[in-house]
Amino acid sequence: MERASVVDTLPVYIFDEINRLKYEARVKGRDVIDFGMGNPDIPTPPAVVEKLRQAVLDPRNHRYSVSRGIPGVRRELAYWYKRKYDVELDPDQEVLLTLGAKEGFNHLIQAITAPGEHVMVTSPCYPIHRFAVQLSRAVPVLLPADPESMLCEAQKALNTINPRPRTLIISYPNNPTTACVDLDFFSRVVALARENDLLVIHDFAYADLVYDNYRAPSILQVPGAKETALEFYSLTKGYSMAGWRVGFCSGHAPVLNKLRRLKSYMDYGMFQPIQIAAAVALRDCDTEVDRICRTYGERRDCLIRNFDQAGWSIEPPRGTLFVWAPIPDSVQGRLNSLDFARFLLAEAEVAVAPGIGFGEAGEGWVRLALVENEHRIKQAARNIRRALSKG
Repeated sequence: MERASVVDTLPVYIFDEINRLKYEARVKGRDVIDFGMGNPDIPTPPAVVEKLRQAVLDPRNHRYSVSRGIPGVRRELAYWYKRKYDVELDPDQEVLLTLGAKEGFNHLIQAITAPGEHVMVTSPCYPIHRFAVQLSRAVPVLLPADPESMLCEAQKALNTINPRPRTLIISYPNNPTTACVDLDFFSRVVALARENDLLVIHDFAYADLVYDNYRAPSILQVPGAKETALEFYSLTKGYSMAGWRVGFCSGHAPVLNKLRRLKSYMDYGMFQPIQIAAAVALRDCDTEVDRICRTYGERRDCLIRNFDQAGWSIEPPRGTLFVWAPIPDSVQGRLNSLDFARFLLAEAEVAVAPGIGFGEAGEGWVRLALVENEHRIKQAARNIRRALSKG
């Protein structure tokens, strides 16, 4: 039986193709060095794992929880913002726990958009930023991910599109481009939002992973930002808790309440021992986050240095878990990003994410996640050097 569905409007998921090729290579016994997915390989801080173990042993924690998150974990997130950014948050009205940032983001878009509404989103982007809009039957208005160009094009879109967009989705440090911003940039974003009655949704997933003395600002640091902005944060990357699925949405209380209401219909909350352990992570694990960040920074330096020696020059990022790399000059023009990803997998046993998977504006680039150790990064560089020399 044929049934029309909004899912049918989604494009083919390009990363499925790369995953299929990786699987086939591994079945044949090939050792694939995998930079494809930002899946942290560093262990979760031991104190967090121990608190989870203790909490699991308490049978009271096996009952339903609450979808908004227990008070303790919301309070710790508010303390975290105060300690890191000097931002005051009301844990009862301005903080909400989500089942990872991805779930929270998708449900937020459902909660606030109407079919046919225009939503501004940068491109290239983390795919859910664009496709959550599409799944809600709203219309994505694509803006460049470059910060200065984004601001300029957002103003043009507000001046020319009818009905005017009411929402702007951004993320800095940016996945996949690794673009970073300063607090002045967010001040201009908030000013634009206030002038145009615009809601800003900022995905702050890579707040903790920054290098070269750069400190990523929170949009909530801007005076008045809580009147027009929401910010997502996750324990996935900085705390190496990807499978735990712990995210938060904070900021503008009236819109946050819409997400809370929707989630009350959709779930009974996160397994309570995970929430209890997440509170410990936020409270006690700053030094562990610093250690994790240093490890990724060392891998970044190793990759940039060894890939340059292999004939692939890449700009070192100041933030995120990734390197955003142009297709090398030796094959530029002959291979698009998907073909280049296939080439690397076949000829160098190296997996990367093709830029086209993050939107049309990502063509000509690939993304590499810093989730392999330095020994394997050096091996990847040797393999790539041989592959590029054969052309």
